[in-house]
Amino acid sequence: MAQVLNLTASGPLNNASGNPHLDEWRSFLEGCRQVTSQVSSLLPSGHLTRINGLVMEASGLKLPLGSSCRIMPVGGSAIEAEVVGFNGERLFLMPSEDVYGLSPGARVVALEAPSQPPRLGQPPPARRRSIDRAKLVPVGESLLGRVLDGAGRPLDRLGPLGASSLRPLQSRPVNPMSRAPIEQALDVGVRAINALLCVGRGQRMGLFAGSGVGKSVLLGMMARYTAADVIVVGLIGERGREVKEFIEQILGEQGLRRAVVVAAPADVSPLMRLQGAAYATCIAEYFRDRGRQVLLIMDSLTRYAMAQREIALAIGEPPVTRGYPPSVFARLPQLVERAGNGAEGGGSITGFYTVLAEGDDQQDPIADAARAILDGHIVLSRTLADAGHYPAIDIEQSISRAMVNLVSPTHLEHIRKFKSLFSRYQRSRDLISVGAYAAGSDPQLDQAIAIYPRFERLLQQNLSQRADFASSVAQLLGLFGPGG
Repeated sequence: MAQVLNLTASGPLNNASGNPHLDEWRSFLEGCRQVTSQVSSLLPSGHLTRINGLVMEASGLKLPLGSSCRIMPVGGSAIEAEVVGFNGERLFLMPSEDVYGLSPGARVVALEAPSQPPRLGQPPPARRRSIDRAKLVPVGESLLGRVLDGAGRPLDRLGPLGASSLRPLQSRPVNPMSRAPIEQALDVGVRAINALLCVGRGQRMGLFAGSGVGKSVLLGMMARYTAADVIVVGLIGERGREVKEFIEQILGEQGLRRAVVVAAPADVSPLMRLQGAAYATCIAEYFRDRGRQVLLIMDSLTRYAMAQREIALAIGEPPVTRGYPPSVFARLPQLVERAGNGAEGGGSITGFYTVLAEGDDQQDPIADAARAILDGHIVLSRTLADAGHYPAIDIEQSISRAMVNLVSPTHLEHIRKFKSLFSRYQRSRDLISVGAYAAGSDPQLDQAIAIYPRFERLLQQNLSQRADFASSVAQLLGLFGPGG
């Protein structure tokens, strides 16, 4: 037998040596080859041993971190899960849907088939890279105008996606030296941002707000009025009711026409919330790589962090900062750094990430971490919202770190003067309101009092009103008269 295998490995079987058994062995091996070619690959499998809260444990199966698998209950529908950790021979799995009906010993099957063994005489296949084992999601121009879930399944009942290609959900880190610098302003259609907090193409901005201060309305205004080519909206961890309201009432038909919405509301598993944020970023990367200017809106980064916290605590990771494990603060920059500019002359992803400041606490751990990794932040004030001032942007606490490279020296000087007078008025507001300030005591404050109504007109804007970049800057420059 060894002699036959050696002969097979060196070339086709022949009977040049005159051995009468070679023809029999050749016929036998060809028959075996035909039978094995018709048999499907055997998928490795294990069995379910434990369910503890959100995490399931399986044994008898060895899979790398991030691999997908399917749990096969007896008499029920299959449930997909992902490997989120392991301990010795035990795998920790996080399901992507409800686990009702599972019982001990349920079969766990890997979704990825093992590589085919090499044929005799062929070299073994190269070892697969982790990027080749990554989960693939649909992308393409056909996604524009559609509403999807975190797995790429349509939620809008408009039929199949017809996606032209698949793309790995997790991309490789971008070399920072290959990114184009932020040099061109992006018109977002909001006057206060265009004039005083100029945002550049490829910039990552945080939108810090408590609940009920109008962040969804502001995001909808930017999505409808921005000059970007494509808008990608990720609604992560929000209430299901708000998903439909945002699409139909805030985003509207005009905004949805050039947008892709990925919705992973609060009632889905934490794994699907993480995947929804990664999928929205993946779609934005697809359009950026094709030279498009993309506006990525992620609502919210806090819910993304909470989903990672749920998974990390469930598999035993210790909390370190107000209940947040270390992996949360490692995942945030991994998501945010995927946005930004591409190579010189290519597309860009301008990202707006909302951060929910619980109890209006700007020192919340997630808010503090987000400020450190973003290129600026816009703070929404509850006091302004309660007073009917929309958008409720607190200009004094907001900043755009890339603005210096985007605006002219004259524009920058007017921004500095605006903030100086505005801040001077706010510090003396109580004295002015009770009539305790005597006119002429402070020339700068006198100027601030005289011009303050024009400040408010610049900062306020109706939902149905679009303010382009040029008119916003012109209104700012016209505040102080011809002499500046």
